[in-house]
Amino acid sequence: MKGSYDYYKVLGFNRKFKITERRPPPDVIEAFSLCTNRESEMSPDQFRRFLIEFQGEDEVAIDDAKLKMDQVLLHFRPNFTRCSFTVDDFFKYLFLDDLNGPITSQVHHDMTAPLQHYFIYTGHNSYLTGNQLNSDCSDVPIIKALRRGVRVIELDLWPNSSKDGIHVLHGRTMTTPVDLYKCLKSIHEHAFVSSPYPVIITLEDHLTPDLQAKVAEMVTEIFGDVLYCPEAGDNDEFLSPDALKHRIILSTKQPKEYLESKQDSSSSEEDLLVVGKATPSDIKNRTAADEASSRFLVVDSEDESDEEAEDDEDVENKKSGQKAVLEYKQLIGIHAIKAKNGLKKALMVGSGRGKRLSLSEQTLERAASLYGTDLVRFTQKNILRVFPKGTRVTSTNFRPLEAWMHGAQMVAFNMQGYDKSLWMMHGMFRSNGGCGYVKKPDFLIGRDPNDEVFDPKATLEVKKILRVKVYMGDGWRMDFSQTHFDAFSPPDFYTKMYMVGVPTDDTKKKTRIIKDDWIPIWDEEFTFPLTVPELALLKIVVRDYNISEKDDFGGQTCLPVSEIETGIRTVPLHNKKGKKFEHVKLLMRFHFE
Repeated sequence: MKGSYDYYKVLGFNRKFKITERRPPPDVIEAFSLCTNRESEMSPDQFRRFLIEFQGEDEVAIDDAKLKMDQVLLHFRPNFTRCSFTVDDFFKYLFLDDLNGPITSQVHHDMTAPLQHYFIYTGHNSYLTGNQLNSDCSDVPIIKALRRGVRVIELDLWPNSSKDGIHVLHGRTMTTPVDLYKCLKSIHEHAFVSSPYPVIITLEDHLTPDLQAKVAEMVTEIFGDVLYCPEAGDNDEFLSPDALKHRIILSTKQPKEYLESKQDSSSSEEDLLVVGKATPSDIKNRTAADEASSRFLVVDSEDESDEEAEDDEDVENKKSGQKAVLEYKQLIGIHAIKAKNGLKKALMVGSGRGKRLSLSEQTLERAASLYGTDLVRFTQKNILRVFPKGTRVTSTNFRPLEAWMHGAQMVAFNMQGYDKSLWMMHGMFRSNGGCGYVKKPDFLIGRDPNDEVFDPKATLEVKKILRVKVYMGDGWRMDFSQTHFDAFSPPDFYTKMYMVGVPTDDTKKKTRIIKDDWIPIWDEEFTFPLTVPELALLKIVVRDYNISEKDDFGGQTCLPVSEIETGIRTVPLHNKKGKKFEHVKLLMRFHFE
């Protein structure tokens, strides 16, 4: 039959491959038959039964079921006269990810808890277009991040060459600067395009009091009433994302700390003990410097308990810049601290308003091994930010699970690249409708019946078992050229699944390889026992098998296990940069025990 074969030219000859038609798997036919009592058409009431009994959806009204059916029929059979599904209509519905996706697109977490009770979608060096050493600085990556749902933007502030203006750049490198005003304007314009919840700007400030006054003037002018400034009588606890909707918050250290940092080059979170512009020889020394710094747990910091009194004394004694420092300080919505007197002391939870502490990925790793429960306890009142180590000059990222396990709210990631760790970050923040705020599990927020906080090192029993069935895939023929995967034949697809979470939950599974087929049918089931399902992510990758070369990438996605909808679902795949393919999807079934 015409159109039922693919032809590939091999050594001057045409090689013929039969085209597989997309057909419903046996489980789909069986579900249709059960819900229709073996009849040939499915009514709205029977479809509602399917949604409740097979898909695990609660409180489905008959009108909602009928509306979904109407949407499908209008798309595929616009002249339909009766609202009923054939088995083919039903199968087409199952393959529509906007109606039958694996996770909900709605905000559904409680958004009225204090800010520290959420994981927050956080960028690192948000202004960089590429690597950490010599790429351009621009407002474009800031805009892209905000439009993707990122809620924390980082800006590094430095005086310009004439010392009368402010540049945003990665200090002591060869990155080209961008003007601060331009960055702030772009943040204001794009902050709430993808989410109404607050945007936090973390400032790494290397400015004089006069330039800090200019920053205060700029943010006041650009943000106006959108800027959140805490008042003296405010509660010590952070406000909630709901209370801070459509607000922009500045987070940085007290101005006095930056005056001190002028004489202390180690205050910059990624300083490599060099001054001025970076040179090629500096780059070679990054690994050595990184390894040396990882031996030390104590980082340069300010003792939180003395901070307020010392700041007041500083203001009284300053002969210049007094007003500037005060104006700047009053705009800081979340005060950042350092751990000058040791990390152990910095992690002590005292009275007063919550603070933000930043640690490198290495310091977090060592702190987790020594002070795991202290980290968790600290994050129940304060905010912990974790950033990539300085040797990640190509803007790669680290595995975020260690930070999340210890309650870190701001796991700061380089958003420019497309490494596999970034896929995990995308997966986590697909949660809660992609709004950029994910409510932390209860065990990271409170205490157990013995009044103990969660211990990330504890050996736990299996809490849930996730069963995943991979039925089939489709869409590559429409999104890729005929010879993209193999020049002489259709692709040989397989699916690999990685469960990532606490170490005991980490595992991987793989389907068999389906040879020479654009519509692979696997029909294989896998089991994932989970001790901490609340933090688990299911990473799914499809590849084309090559016998003599590296397997070709065919799509990926990452799903937060706690958000997965049960039943037969369509899972859309994305490219390496996280952009969703137009047509490439998997049909899968999810079931929890």
